[in-house]
Amino acid sequence: MIVRDLNEAVTTRRRVVTKGWESTRLLLKDDAMGFSFHITTIYAGAELPMHYQNHLESVYCISGQGSIEDLATGQVHPIRPGVMYALDKHDRHVLRGETEMVMACTFNPPLNGLEVHDATGAYPLEAEAV
Repeated sequence: MIVRDLNEAVTTRRRVVTKGWESTRLLLKDDAMGFSFHITTIYAGAELPMHYQNHLESVYCISGQGSIEDLATGQVHPIRPGVMYALDKHDRHVLRGETEMVMACTFNPPLNGLEVHDATGAYPLEAEAV
């Protein structure tokens, strides 16, 4: 059994902070669950172009307001508490935070821990572990 406290994890290397967002990674590749699980905060005013070429992601909005734009179709979907989206086709997208948004995220394959987006908006397939 794995039990972790978010309030403790934010004080460790599991918390990754970068431009526009921060993420505390509660489950990682070395936990051998087959996915990673993160609590991610998107900062108010952030506009984040992303393209997870190496990962599939699902996201559930816990709090805040924003939108996600599908760059293939131009369709914009509002994000608010209770909304989930899944990037099931390595979708190129832009995530925008109107207010600070707190999101619960899963990645498959799982992240190692210290990943940040590269120039293409992706996470590398293998990165430094926590």
